[in-house]
Amino acid sequence: MSTYKEIIPLLLAKKEEIEARLRRTDKHIHHRDEPLSADFSEQASEVSNFEVMIALDKEGKEEISQINAALGRIESGKYDECSACGTSINKKRLEAIPYTTYCLACSDKAQA
Repeated sequence: MSTYKEIIPLLLAKKEEIEARLRRTDKHIHHRDEPLSADFSEQASEVSNFEVMIALDKEGKEEISQINAALGRIESGKYDECSACGTSINKKRLEAIPYTTYCLACSDKAQA
């Protein structure tokens, strides 16, 4: 088993990128300077945009959580261990999705 220490800078860079996106999203969600438009169709558009921002915020926070968990698994020596079946996760899969917790077979089962 490799120590996978080389993946740490990639995970940290991805985490930084997501945190920057979350700061921008947070600004859109919580710092509204103007009231809702009087135009109903414009209001509908604004509400829809708000819902997208909320979804992006939630998705970003989940991704950060996954990255933090991956960093913890690297430190504990269990980075390439599938959380479902315990087998080794293929290195190519970890390169493609560096914070995955499932081997390909278990990922396929989870999505079925």
